[in-house]
Amino acid sequence: QVQLVESGGGLVQAGGSLRLSCATSGRTFSDYALGWFRQAPGKERRFVGAISRTGISTDYTDSVKGRFTISRDNAKNTAYLQMNSLKVEDTAVYYCAANRRYPSYAEVEYDYWGQGTQVTVSS
Repeated sequence: QVQLVESGGGLVQAGGSLRLSCATSGRTFSDYALGWFRQAPGKERRFVGAISRTGISTDYTDSVKGRFTISRDNAKNTAYLQMNSLKVEDTAVYYCAANRRYPSYAEVEYDYWGQGTQVTVSS
């Protein structure tokens, strides 16, 4: 089992920045690739980006490329989602998830999930 806990969400104005954290415990953190997803009100949960087990490789959905950056610190068992130039349409609950395969873009490919953290971007 891998436990994941997201933090760092909040309210920010458009154009601002937030950094989300995903702290993990349980199995060896470096054995897992991490993904970030988000779910806007009334919409399905969607892929945001992912990072490989070593952190060397990352991939993002087109709408966040150039604005969001995923990183990880395997010594701290934590992954991060740095979000810059935030837009109102980035408002969502953000989730981190773990699996052993990279890259993975679909929810069903992920074995473990956090509880989510709310990000609200105001205009």
